Amino acid sequence: MKPAARRIACVVAASVMALSVVACGDDASTGAGPKKVTVILDWTPNTNHAGVYLARQKGYYQRAGLDVKVIEPDQAGALAQVMAGNGQFAFSYAEQVLPLRAQGSDVVSIAAVTRTNTSSLVSPADRGIRRPRDLEGKTYAGFGGDIEKPLIEALVRCDGGDPAKVKYVDVGNVDYTVGFRRKAFDAVWVFDGWDVIRMRRIQKTPVNTIQFRDHLNCIPDWYTPVIATSGTVLKEQPETVRAFLAATAKGYEDAAKHPSEAAAVVMQAAPESDQALLVPSARFLAPFFLDANGRWGHQDPGMWEGFNAFLRTNDITAPESAEGSFTNDYLPKG
Repeated sequence: MKPAARRIACVVAASVMALSVVACGDDASTGAGPKKVTVILDWTPNTNHAGVYLARQKGYYQRAGLDVKVIEPDQAGALAQVMAGNGQFAFSYAEQVLPLRAQGSDVVSIAAVTRTNTSSLVSPADRGIRRPRDLEGKTYAGFGGDIEKPLIEALVRCDGGDPAKVKYVDVGNVDYTVGFRRKAFDAVWVFDGWDVIRMRRIQKTPVNTIQFRDHLNCIPDWYTPVIATSGTVLKEQPETVRAFLAATAKGYEDAAKHPSEAAAVVMQAAPESDQALLVPSARFLAPFFLDANGRWGHQDPGMWEGFNAFLRTNDITAPESAEGSFTNDYLPKG
């Protein structure tokens, strides 16, 4: 699983083409029998999705009157499928939602999967990159996202380094361990709860990380991933959205309390997964699913606005304000 932004370059263009929204059917309260709901993942099943799988396995959706189908995205991307009416909910990211909103989409983030960004820059330990200014003279391997260079520059500058001394090369989605071994580059952007664990525990590669959440005096925090839908779904199926989020919240509460169960349910959904990776990944993510008040899904307006301002300051497509790009209105109360 790569950082949320690793999909932005290839997904945004396709998503913009699907801005017209097709209604997804009657609301849950108007039909007889369970309401059929489709959730589209951002990637292959992994521990970020554990709450949805747990809610389905434990019958939370069923008791909420929902028949939930979980599918992987097609080439157009999860949001494009939702905007085209092929599902109600999609896993997405703030760095995808905001540019699409600026381009006229009515996509809305309805829940934060984790309370903070859990991604980092990772590098082989022998490169000596322990803090942002250590990137001077080193090569960062990117995926072509607009946000990458501004983030690196902000980190290095804030740490007293010279951003101009950082080298950049675009490599896309590749096996980073091969590039590290060949010394083709020195650092990449990954999720702590997936790639870092895989490198350290599975591949036994000594690595250093620069965790973004440790440098929020230099860069903004933002929600990645989120669960998103369309404004049309919110308008036409509000009770379905509320029922889905209430059941999903229970699933993530379970994932926070019982990470071994979270790992097991993802393994059931994707038997090809490596259990040696899933278990520590689920344990890593468990403390990040709920906020300081014990709530899952709540989104801080200040975090959204701060990230939106960072995008605009760096000439990255974003709306004038993050208002309307997210809502907490459909989350369970309390």
